Amino acid sequence: MKSENSVTRRSFIKTSAAAGAAGVIGTGSAAGILTSCNYAAKQEKEENVPLKAPGSYYIPELPDTASDGKKLKAGIVGCGSRGSGATINYLNAGSGITVTALGDVFQDKVDGLAEKLMNERNIDIPADKRFVGLDAYQQVIDSDIDILIDCTPPFFRPEHFKYAVEKNKHCFLEKPICVDAVGYRTIVAASKQAQAKKLTVVTGTQRHHQRSYVESYKMIMDGAIGEITGGAVYWNQSMLWYRERQPQWKDFEYMVRDWVNWKWLSGDHIVEQHVHNIDVFTWFTGLKPLSAVGFGSRQRRVTGDQYDNFSIDFTMENGIHLHSMCRQIDGCANNVSEFIQGTKGSWSTANGYVIRDLAGKEIWRYDEEAEKSNSQQTDPYTLEHVNMINCIRKNEPIELASETAVSNMAAIMGRESAYTGQKTTWEATIAAPLDYMPADLNIDGWMNMKNFTVPVPGSGK
Repeated sequence: MKSENSVTRRSFIKTSAAAGAAGVIGTGSAAGILTSCNYAAKQEKEENVPLKAPGSYYIPELPDTASDGKKLKAGIVGCGSRGSGATINYLNAGSGITVTALGDVFQDKVDGLAEKLMNERNIDIPADKRFVGLDAYQQVIDSDIDILIDCTPPFFRPEHFKYAVEKNKHCFLEKPICVDAVGYRTIVAASKQAQAKKLTVVTGTQRHHQRSYVESYKMIMDGAIGEITGGAVYWNQSMLWYRERQPQWKDFEYMVRDWVNWKWLSGDHIVEQHVHNIDVFTWFTGLKPLSAVGFGSRQRRVTGDQYDNFSIDFTMENGIHLHSMCRQIDGCANNVSEFIQGTKGSWSTANGYVIRDLAGKEIWRYDEEAEKSNSQQTDPYTLEHVNMINCIRKNEPIELASETAVSNMAAIMGRESAYTGQKTTWEATIAAPLDYMPADLNIDGWMNMKNFTVPVPGSGK
């Protein structure tokens, strides 16, 4: 018999708290400076066949700051390091914006961010707007805010988004936005509701608001590398952070404070981190994967129950392949970049943002120094909030969660293929009963930690 504090996913999520532990684009001379002029001299535009017609795809406006307009109040759910960082990014994005409510499952996280806001921004969050507990996210959303900034461990995000949309709140959702198929379906349904309600939803895939990527995207859509024929994406780095368990921490608190190392909370690092690189490929191609075959292992991870390396072969809708590689192991070769091959050339971010022809000759490079000279704000983590605020104030809503859900699900497909040793498919995975909610989740006490095991491919477990 389950204890009083053991809960199912449905009953837990309904009351679950935010568990946090956690150049100008467009026409004009500035855009001309940011797009290297040597491209026109080396390859006439008339030779290019656009992949998409200008105006048929979304390009964000990326001014240094948001335009003035209605005052906006944000509530932060998940007050750890990413929540604190996103809060400052939001406040740096313009004027007439503030934070009025904070929520987290841990009191120290709420108080820490409240102190930061007072010390650095002279923003006082009163005690009755600091919410702690299983329903903290609901209390924040219900506290007369305009925008939800959700930076909890990813497992909690779908239900938070769903509730925020029900309450007609604009949203910033840190990536990833789900860790399993159940969460994916929740995100997709809430995204459709957000569109119908004309709510603005921006996700933490900040490359969509990074000028170098946006200009590269425009070049590729203009046909600079021809038809896309494949690619490879990487996030190989040293071991990520972890928390050593403290004697006073019960199971739930330990895992949430160490969330980035546990499958059910983070989705594993292919989902939690490498989704950025996978997202670039799905964004640039406009394709989702039909299938995935991959492998991975756990070699040197210190805590948790997930892998520290993955290698995935994705077959996309039109038959082209994407190779995805990620690793978090000390002492190994590091590489965080994307590569896309086309019929006329290639694009790479391994050493700048560069287009080369089929002979390997550089024909275009994004001018990062020109961006620094012509823009005061070059931080994409801030620019994504600039765009969100402008969309809200101009009543020109955008909804990016449904797009992020594609790359997120691609990462989930790759993870599940590596865990099981089997081929996964898009249709089967999005319809699967895959639910990462621990069966014996006990929010106030102990759980059977033997249930949190490292997957063994081919074992059927």
